[in-house]
Amino acid sequence: MVGTLAACGSSDGGQGSGDSKTVTLVSHDSWAASKDVIAAFEKQSGYKVNVLKDGDAGQAVNKAILTKDNPQGDVFFGVDNTLLSRALDNGLFQSYEAKGSGRIKAAYRVDQDKHRVTPIDTGDICVNYDKKYFADHKLQPPRSFDDLVKPQYKNLLVTENASASSPGLGFLLGTAAAYGDGGWEGYWKKLKANGVKVVDGWEQAYNEEFSGSAGGKKAKGDRPLVVSYASSPPAEVVYADPKPSTAPTGVAEGTCFRQVEYAGLLGNARNTKGSKALLDFLISKRFQEDMPLNMFVYPVTEGAQVPPEFVKYGPQAKDPETMDPAKIADHRDQWVKSWTSLVLK
Repeated sequence: MVGTLAACGSSDGGQGSGDSKTVTLVSHDSWAASKDVIAAFEKQSGYKVNVLKDGDAGQAVNKAILTKDNPQGDVFFGVDNTLLSRALDNGLFQSYEAKGSGRIKAAYRVDQDKHRVTPIDTGDICVNYDKKYFADHKLQPPRSFDDLVKPQYKNLLVTENASASSPGLGFLLGTAAAYGDGGWEGYWKKLKANGVKVVDGWEQAYNEEFSGSAGGKKAKGDRPLVVSYASSPPAEVVYADPKPSTAPTGVAEGTCFRQVEYAGLLGNARNTKGSKALLDFLISKRFQEDMPLNMFVYPVTEGAQVPPEFVKYGPQAKDPETMDPAKIADHRDQWVKSWTSLVLK
């Protein structure tokens, strides 16, 4: 998701995991946490945190699977419900029930018999729109998947590659949930005919191609619709200087798919004690309340407060598309293969 803080803690240049006083967290590029929050963990636990960012979530998961026998770190953060079965089927994690996991809301719990992963955050993958573009063109922004294939939105949408990118895959799964096994391919044929642009990952889509983001404006992006998150509008407000009174981007609520991100103890982690301490910390109230304005995601534990910017600019979708993880596991690879043939060739 939207993260800007650089890696925290140890910067010894190596993995750090061989040192029992260092715990290495492997994540996607959007990991971010407040320095004082990481410092509090380090002081309380006695472990230094080394963060290794490894690309988009899809790329990071694939790399973690390829290196599982000799992992780059100890804890992996950022595998979500769209890719979870791939990680579990490949034996990426070992069992650990984090202390305090009873506070995690029931809707987000999975793998309860083995506890190989711990839910950390949730968010909604949704189409975002550039408010200024639609106002200037006197055009109503799209509200639903159906709207996106209408002629007035031709050549306006950019999305991410579903085979490599977590939001790209989430958007594909959202359409599969909305139109069913027999309808999603026909929908994507219409979307392709309507000029959808596909790029590798979220950073390129949101910060280069999308005309509504601060980065996209600098890059002269020309797509006023992008697959991103329901929490992207508050990010545009928080990072703006001066801060606008309203968010410059909006969310098409009928295009949302609910995402949950997990963390787990890597199977061959060198520092298991440090890993367990870090996993406990990731679901602590302090870390859960720190996440929203760093990674622009929602907490998953009972009692964790959401900042006012989220309430005002980035409320969770009221009725997002969802899909049973077992169905994702059964169909994901074939859907991605079909999508690749249909959209990229």
